[in-house]
Amino acid sequence: MSDYRYPLNDITFSLQHIAGFSRLNALRSEEVSDDLVDAILNEAGKLCEQVIAPINHSGDQEGSQIIAGEVHQAKGFKEAFSAYVEGGWGALSGAEEYGGQGLPFALSAAVSEGVQAANLAFSLCPLLNQGAIEAIETHGSEELKQTYLPKMISGEWVGSMNLTEPSAGSDLAAIQTKAIPEDDHYRLFGQKIFITWGDHQMTENIVHLVLARLPDAPEGVKGISLFIVPKFLLDASGNPSERNDVIPVSVEKKLGIHASPTCVMSFGDNDGAIGYLVGQENRGLMAMFTMMNNARQGVGLQGLAISERAYQQALEYAQERKQGMSADCTRKVEIIEHPDVLRMLMTMKSQIDAMRSLVYTAAVEIDLANLADGEAKQLHNERNGIFTPIVKGWITEQAQEITSLAVQVHGGVGFIEETGVAQHARDARILPIYEGTNGIQSLDLIGRKLQGDQGEGIQRLLVDIENELSVIELDLVSDASTLLDNIKRVRAALVEVAEAQKVCLQRMNDNPIDATGSAYSLMMLMGYTIGGWLQVRAQSKSISSDVLSDRQKASWNQSVDFYCQHILTRTYSYYQAIMLGSESISSLSSSSFVR
Repeated sequence: MSDYRYPLNDITFSLQHIAGFSRLNALRSEEVSDDLVDAILNEAGKLCEQVIAPINHSGDQEGSQIIAGEVHQAKGFKEAFSAYVEGGWGALSGAEEYGGQGLPFALSAAVSEGVQAANLAFSLCPLLNQGAIEAIETHGSEELKQTYLPKMISGEWVGSMNLTEPSAGSDLAAIQTKAIPEDDHYRLFGQKIFITWGDHQMTENIVHLVLARLPDAPEGVKGISLFIVPKFLLDASGNPSERNDVIPVSVEKKLGIHASPTCVMSFGDNDGAIGYLVGQENRGLMAMFTMMNNARQGVGLQGLAISERAYQQALEYAQERKQGMSADCTRKVEIIEHPDVLRMLMTMKSQIDAMRSLVYTAAVEIDLANLADGEAKQLHNERNGIFTPIVKGWITEQAQEITSLAVQVHGGVGFIEETGVAQHARDARILPIYEGTNGIQSLDLIGRKLQGDQGEGIQRLLVDIENELSVIELDLVSDASTLLDNIKRVRAALVEVAEAQKVCLQRMNDNPIDATGSAYSLMMLMGYTIGGWLQVRAQSKSISSDVLSDRQKASWNQSVDFYCQHILTRTYSYYQAIMLGSESISSLSSSSFVR
């Protein structure tokens, strides 16, 4: 079982040279220097490698359990979380007025990659907390902000998201949990399922954000409200005191992320769980999307992180495992010398490089949207809106392939739990499901993001990509012929996206129900194409990079060439599926499946 190594150089290169992190300084009152970024990421790497990663496998084996109505996490997790809190890592991008450090979201994302790769189950607790913080900060009253945000940003308390119910999965319109008004608060009654880190002993309080309905609420999503329901009610000094009427009923037995307690939560078994309205009555859907969009970017980052962890383990195994003979049959060789193993490893690495570039490019767009105003703010929000379903959907789909390839590189021992690589494949499997399935992500892309503005935003993105390719082409040096070839390949994919999105838009305008059958193909087509664009950007930036060594530059160039020749070609199949396959989808019905 290999140790995790925080990929500092790759992260720094992606963040600084591909995502353009330094652009933020022009809009900030206080500059974030390269030295500060390096110092933060170096320390984050130590925490991830030395504290969080060592309890990944043991946590998977132990899991969590309920004892006397309380969930107890795996051994070592509370201590690791304390180290995370004491280091101020959760407060990195938190608002300064509530005790945060006010640093860019993109920088905290670079730290989160390490935390998530080191221990995916552990990382879900701070991830959900961040979504809860953003929802309260955006929609909560000043009183709620002052009461809860300082403790949540510091990590002394953490938040959880309580959306799903037994009869209301992705269909939130079916939510049945009730909220009854009473004086300055509400009493909630109902049950929630699949609640990640719904209960634990790592913090002195848990701030549950709960979707529920008021007695006179309209039907459907227009009748949903959002409430803060703390595990412990607060005394006059703002400290946890009496236990609220909310308990964990059970912990789910899952395929993966065993150390992350996924709880069934019961609200109001006795007198009702006391809660406080966040935002306006019946406007909880808006606050929910604030949480969900944050979490969707975070889940895409998880896809990158678990892929990196699996890749590292596969690479180390391939470099050590001897099997088979050299080409001249004179000696036994490490399996990394076999062309098919090299193919699998570069399939993993080239996609990870593209995924990382997209994650940090999208994260910088979030920061730019928060810092800019006027038309610039609108453009960055538009770009982030397009990126979000692709970050969540496309990247987590790649994580399935990459973690599976890691098992394949190990051969038979990869199927044995003791090696640890099977855990990565099991853990990764949840990623296309939660925080909105990838089918929902593709519907968001083809509906809200394509049809919503009749394709104008996506067209602006395509134009910007083409303009950048032209600039790179003009600046080509004489020995950059492979980069020129890669530009041509990305341009071909851009043509496919342009044609496919026009066809999808026309179908959505004509018959949106049938047209959504092409949504997944559009998401994957755009994901691979954007990945190719950012890989070309990486190849052009690596030439002059002072972050990468000569060996690292060579590795990036090989990654880009491989991606454009072996991975980017996948766009054609999704393009053809959109252009040719709509009728075979629209003709399907329940009667199409006969046994």
